[in-house]
Amino acid sequence: MYTSTKFPRTSALFISALLGGVIFTSCASSEQTANKSAPQIAANGAVNQLPARENSISQKAEASPIERSRPQLIKKAAISLTVNSVDKTVDAVSQIINQQQGDLIGLKQQQPKNDNPRYTATIQLRIPEDRLEPTLEQLAKLGTVDSRNITAEDVGDRLVDFQARLTNLQKTEANLQKIMDRAGSVRDVLSVSQELSNVRQTIEQIDAQLKNLKNQVAYSTITLNLEAAVSSTSPQPAFGLQVQETWNNSTHSLNAFSVGLLKLGIWLIVYSPYLLIFVALVYGFKRWRQTHSPRLTQTPESTRSD
Repeated sequence: MYTSTKFPRTSALFISALLGGVIFTSCASSEQTANKSAPQIAANGAVNQLPARENSISQKAEASPIERSRPQLIKKAAISLTVNSVDKTVDAVSQIINQQQGDLIGLKQQQPKNDNPRYTATIQLRIPEDRLEPTLEQLAKLGTVDSRNITAEDVGDRLVDFQARLTNLQKTEANLQKIMDRAGSVRDVLSVSQELSNVRQTIEQIDAQLKNLKNQVAYSTITLNLEAAVSSTSPQPAFGLQVQETWNNSTHSLNAFSVGLLKLGIWLIVYSPYLLIFVALVYGFKRWRQTHSPRLTQTPESTRSD
């Protein structure tokens, strides 16, 4: 009896152990297959996301074009016009300058002359660079355009060079200031102070040149030449003015003649000794000729009488 009851217990334990091993191995295999499939899914998702990222990057590149530095140009323009009235045109140019927020830097008017009977004027004005073309269009409407030209000079390299030199000199100035603060002897302080003064002078010169170039880039210069369409002739003066002008000319001529005679008398007085000597020589020569002339005339008569 004892042996029969023990066998079933051991067989039950064996069967339960066998079932536990089968269940454990099945769970382990399922976890491995799950772990293998998970990286494949992640890899496929990453591969699918790559084209989307590339498309977004290309769209951003297309949306933001490459920015280029604007050229730094000094622009100068010249325009020649033939107008009906130079005075009225000058007034109109002044109004255009005020509208375009510019400055008048030169005005030269030439009245009619014999060699050039036309009334001319030359105007120099300075206009902001972005308003150069509109200003030229407004000036062209004031008359007939004879000539028009625009020149530009790129000074971008010079601006960059000046800015780099200025930055380096400012760093040198700061270093020299530190050295000067740590200098002990008077001799060292004086030498560093002299070098610092030279550096600051160079900084001021380069800074002035840099500001001048920037000002020329910001403002364009226009030279406007005006010429009247019809030659202007001076009006005929009145009869009274003509008589007065003739009287003034005649009195002036009389005064000039009187002054000339007075000058001649002064010259004669100064040279009178030489004139007296010359007159004395002429008179002596005539007396000598008169005293010797009878003898010469008697010789032929005496020969005839004989």
